[in-house]
Amino acid sequence: MSDIRKAIYPGTFDPITNGHLDIITRACHMFDEIIVAVADSEAKKPMFSLDQRIEMVKVATKDFPKIKVIGFQGLLVDLSDELDANILVRGLRAVSDFEYELQMGYANASLKKELETVYLMPTLEHAFVSSSVVRSILEFNGKIDHLVPDEALKLIKSTR
Repeated sequence: MSDIRKAIYPGTFDPITNGHLDIITRACHMFDEIIVAVADSEAKKPMFSLDQRIEMVKVATKDFPKIKVIGFQGLLVDLSDELDANILVRGLRAVSDFEYELQMGYANASLKKELETVYLMPTLEHAFVSSSVVRSILEFNGKIDHLVPDEALKLIKSTR
C-alpha cells in the first residue's frame, strides 16, 4: 500500500451537480487523489449515457489537479482492489440518504473489512441539490444553471 491517501467517490452523476462538486472540493482537502468513479448503472435507466456522464464530470473537474475520472461496472469492493484505494467518499444531504448510505457502507465492509466509508455533507446552499431534481426540471425544460457546473451545463444543453 502506498503512502498516497487515495479515495474513490462513486456515483451515477446523472448529471453531475454543484452538490457533487461541493463534496469533491471537500474531499480534495482530505485526500491526495480522488478517483471519481462513474457507475454504468443501467438498472437506474440514466438520462445520460455513461460516456456523456464521464465527460460531464471531466469537464466540471478539469481544474482539480487531484481528480481522476473513470467509468466502472460491478462491485465497489472490486474497484477498490483494482485501484488500491480503501476509502470511499459519499455525500449525505438528508436522513433518507443516511439510511441508504449506512446500509451500503455496512454491505461494503462485510465484503472487504479494510474498506472505509467517509461521509461528507454539502454546504447548506447545495443540500437540496440532487441529480434526480435536476433531471425532473430538465424534463420540463426548466432552468438548471444554478444547480450544475457551467461546463456540464454546456454539455447537457448540447445533448437536449
